[in-house]
Amino acid sequence: MAYKLLFVCLGNICRSPSAENIMNYLIQERGLEDKIMCDSAGTSSDHIGASPDRRMQAAAGRRGIKLIGQARQFDLSDFETFDLILAMDRSNYRDILQLDPDNLYKDKVRLMCDFATQHRDREVPDPYYGGEAGFDHVINLLLDACDGLLEEILK
Repeated sequence: MAYKLLFVCLGNICRSPSAENIMNYLIQERGLEDKIMCDSAGTSSDHIGASPDRRMQAAAGRRGIKLIGQARQFDLSDFETFDLILAMDRSNYRDILQLDPDNLYKDKVRLMCDFATQHRDREVPDPYYGGEAGFDHVINLLLDACDGLLEEILK
């Protein structure tokens, strides 16, 4: 039975698909494809069906990582399906927990930056309205956080 991770941001076109694809990259590097499964979603329905943002794809590509997937919205069934739900920022975290008024799944929801070891950021910033440097920062931060997350899962 594979351990299932869900990465969540607002629109599911920048941060969460990057985290999903970076994690899959790290999983493949270690030959753990049959042990850990990843997906991503957005709290908003604004970009359903869209591919990852081209600027995010370019930033990931500079690190040798290809971003694939189509945006989808977080669904209540995700609480049951996934072992760990990783919010990119506090706003995403709150939006997810609002869908769980009885706190049945609170222990499954964490902030992505909780797993970063090289960066001091407490949230993954949304690079959407910024320049190239913001997208590069998000990729570097997510590489760090995904590496820390993978180490935590393997313990």
